[in-house]
Amino acid sequence: MFGYDTAVISGAVSSIDANFIDPQHLSETARSSLSGWTVSSALFGCIIGAIVAGWVSNAIGRKGGMLVAGALFLISAGGSAYPEFGLGPIGGMGPKALTPFILYRILCGVGVGIASMLSPLYIAEIAPSKIRGRLVSFNQLSIVGGILLVYFVNWAIASQGDETWIRTTGWRLMLASEAVPAVLFLGLLLLVPDTPRWFVMKGRSDKGLAVLSRLVGEAEARVTIKEIEASLIVPAQSNGTSLFAFGSLVIVAGIMLSVFQQFVGINAVLYYAPLMFKNLGASTDSALWQTVIVGLANVVFTVVAILTVDRLGRKPLLIIGGVVMGVAMVVLGFQFQANAVGTGPLIAAVAYIAGFALSWGPVTWVMLSEMFPNSIKARAMAIAVAAQWIANLFVSWSFKVLIGNSTLNAMFNHGLPYWIYGAMSFLAALFVYVYVPETKLRTLEEIQHLWSRGGRHAAVAKQPAVG
Repeated sequence: MFGYDTAVISGAVSSIDANFIDPQHLSETARSSLSGWTVSSALFGCIIGAIVAGWVSNAIGRKGGMLVAGALFLISAGGSAYPEFGLGPIGGMGPKALTPFILYRILCGVGVGIASMLSPLYIAEIAPSKIRGRLVSFNQLSIVGGILLVYFVNWAIASQGDETWIRTTGWRLMLASEAVPAVLFLGLLLLVPDTPRWFVMKGRSDKGLAVLSRLVGEAEARVTIKEIEASLIVPAQSNGTSLFAFGSLVIVAGIMLSVFQQFVGINAVLYYAPLMFKNLGASTDSALWQTVIVGLANVVFTVVAILTVDRLGRKPLLIIGGVVMGVAMVVLGFQFQANAVGTGPLIAAVAYIAGFALSWGPVTWVMLSEMFPNSIKARAMAIAVAAQWIANLFVSWSFKVLIGNSTLNAMFNHGLPYWIYGAMSFLAALFVYVYVPETKLRTLEEIQHLWSRGGRHAAVAKQPAVG
């Protein structure tokens, strides 16, 4: 749902512009800004969802929070497809339907924001340490799988008619299709328990023990329950329940990992992939097919990350991925400036996606789900994920403004944003090398001891062996 709901808009951008924005006859900058806001409005909701996710997950549980997200997915699917419903004739409101459309997309974003924080948190809290990285990476595989699936769905719907049909009916079917995975998400959630750590937090250790016993056996479960109970009282020995009870580095590192994951430009590429290839001269059908190829690369290299994250470690993958993305984005920027046509830009885009998918895509979520101590995990992770969505919103909105500016296009031919993302990718790799510790093969309770109050901790230097 995370991937599907955020990327479905890629197939409907031109129709939304034609129906809701072009009739307003705005200036170039105003039109690009409104279009960028419309496409990225769901991300504003994601910020809200991520902010409240910590409170929701502590109040009604990790499972309960995801059920709330599922309900929001379902409501927003119908509302964004038919924003005129209850307000006026379908297709007859013109630009006036833009406001309810944006509101429904924001509602969708709230659901995505909640789920984007709770899904990896849930997985991390039930996964044994030796396979935790792999299992949390499945969260990213599901995200990119949803993105790839919606690319196929958008292409299949678009192939049913011409441009006129797509602008009147096709785009609505694309957005309405979100309802199918939303129903599946809600139904399957009813079959899973909440996490042992949440049960212990709520004073229900017996229930947590029962869940853990099913996962790792009763003997290991009893030891783990004791570790969880001990980890929850550590802050009381230092600074109460302060968010900075373990120092500021862990919070700053989490926020910066989140921000860099977006500043490398991934969602500008994913949300606007068809537009990117059209700017290089591709037809609508060819642009959609090249977008599918990008989506396939995303899935394939996420699988590579799943197979390597618990073997090679988190930190090496993040550094390698940052360098690969940086090189690919610089090359892609030059391809645009040279007005290159053919397979060159596609190869550069696929190389960039490969670098992201084997590193910053899944591994960032792994790090966020395991790096924060238990007693501050929900709040700290909510802050980091909210920062991620704020950065996502900025990148997605600013990309449409940058590529819609005729002065910049005359100078760089749409290439400037990609050079910016390349620079951010190199900076991301440098940040990880200097400030981020390795967490592989440690229990969540052991990771807590990597952090201490005050400044930079020796945790960055204390790396377990990569072999």
